[in-house]
Formats: sequence, structure tokens, C-alpha cells
Amino acid sequence: MKIRHFKTSDAKDIADLFHRSVHAISTNVYSPEQLEAWSPSPPDYTMWTERLERIRPFVATIEGVVIGFIELEPDGHIDCLYVHPDYQGRGVAKALFHYAKNAAIEHGCQTMYVEASKVAKAFFLKMGFEIQAENRVIKNHQALINYSMSGSLTS
Repeated sequence: MKIRHFKTSDAKDIADLFHRSVHAISTNVYSPEQLEAWSPSPPDYTMWTERLERIRPFVATIEGVVIGFIELEPDGHIDCLYVHPDYQGRGVAKALFHYAKNAAIEHGCQTMYVEASKVAKAFFLKMGFEIQAENRVIKNHQALINYSMSGSLTS
């Protein structure tokens, strides 16, 4: 696995990966309506291209295939961390997280923070984050629960 900076040619693959990852979440966690509100079908490729060009995420690949990505903002905010469903449970998220964490430290961040989904909460707890609040977010007329979490980057 290689981790590198975003290239414009990654945009469609990342949009598709995001969509597949969201829709692979069990409907016991989020309803089908909530999943569709979170990631409408089909993906809006124009929006994704514009977003990714602005945020410039880190991208994980295997043999040139995009298998995951993480968006790290200059203040230590992780806006997205997604892994293709076929590659989940193989350490991709952990590798992306540590890559982003090192970048955040290099940029002088003292903490990282995220609004984690119900399924991502356990991952961030394992990475040493603490829950600050439970949030109820309305997206496309559906209420979604996520968690404000943060983790210190200092010893």
C-alpha cells in the first residue's frame, strides 16, 4: 500500500469509494434513508472534484487502485476517512490516520478532531480520541447521529 497526495484524476474514484463505503454500512446502524441522505445516488462528481481540489486529501492505493482517503484540514480537523469496503479491516484506515497525524504534527497542530459516524467512533477511540459530544445532524431531511471527538498530539 502507498499513501500519497491527491491527484485530480483520483476524484471519480474517491467519489465512488465514498458512496460505496457509506452504502455498505449496515442498515442496523443507519437506515437506508439515512444512508441515501448521507451519500445520494448517483454521486455528484462535479461537487466531489471541486471539494477534493480544495481539500487535497491523502490517498491510499494498491497497485494504482484507490482504496482509501483521509481529508486533513490545516487546524487538525479530519473531515473524511473512508476505506473501500473490499479493503476494510486490513489496516488501511490506521495507515491513513497515522500519515495524517504525522502531517498534523509537522504543521504544528496540538490536537486532531473529527465528527465520527457511529461506525467510525470505535476506530477513533482506538486511536486515542475522546468523545466530546453526541451530535444530531440533519442532512437531506434525515437526522444522523455522529460524535465530536478529539485527540491530543502532544505526549
